[in-house]
Amino acid sequence: MTRLRIDLAYDGGRFHGWAAQPGLRTVQGVLEESLGRLLRLDPPPSLTVAGRTDAGVHARGQVCHADLESTTPPADLLRRLRRICPDDIAVRDVTEAPEGFDARFSAIWRRYCYRLIDSEQTPDPLLRTQVTQLRHPFHLGTAQQATRLLTGLRDFAPFCKARQGATTIRELREFSVSQRVDGVIEVHLLADAFCHSMVRALVGALTVVAGGRRNLAWLEEVAASDHRCGQVPLMPPHGLVLEEVGYPADDQLADRARQARARRSLEEPGEA
Repeated sequence: MTRLRIDLAYDGGRFHGWAAQPGLRTVQGVLEESLGRLLRLDPPPSLTVAGRTDAGVHARGQVCHADLESTTPPADLLRRLRRICPDDIAVRDVTEAPEGFDARFSAIWRRYCYRLIDSEQTPDPLLRTQVTQLRHPFHLGTAQQATRLLTGLRDFAPFCKARQGATTIRELREFSVSQRVDGVIEVHLLADAFCHSMVRALVGALTVVAGGRRNLAWLEEVAASDHRCGQVPLMPPHGLVLEEVGYPADDQLADRARQARARRSLEEPGEA
């Protein structure tokens, strides 16, 4: 068996998320079907992904792996995949994975970006499927103060959908917000892994505070809770992009996978 690493990007607008679901169009389903057709495998090969994305969420730097018995060179497989994949999936690269590589468990961080525009800006119609339009102002300085309250190692239970037996403790290494010259506001988040809906909830909390509907004291109170807070809105999926997944040096891949698998065997890192 040869383990292949597949790097890809996709527009999530017409997908029901990453994970294969009977009767629904998903990224995993389309890619596995394409691999099965090319390699004449039935059933098609199974893919393991770095971060499962929800319906409507996009990816620019997604990573997955497949274990194959095929003798097709990776470069040939890349060329053929590009030819048959639909136009909302772009296969960036196919390479033979280093020993010990696991797309999910070897990852040491995932980086997401949520893009939005406030009520005082005129949205670019060309960005309507990638940027969320707010109905209220967004005060950048207040938002930047809010991000500093949540950065670091903590329990993010107030900002995610709990899974039985799974921890909600994460290390949010980066949580920053800035505004581009075209008015688009970018919220960047980087963590070892993300809980289900965590990114969209964190951005939702940020918009509530930056819009003046709640203050920083409210955010601190919410963050100190041990359960999901119903006052925190979940942002629409189309503004969210999985930008990049980070891995350690090749000689550390196996150790990282063993550590992460022992700690998070019941979870799906990257569900944001």
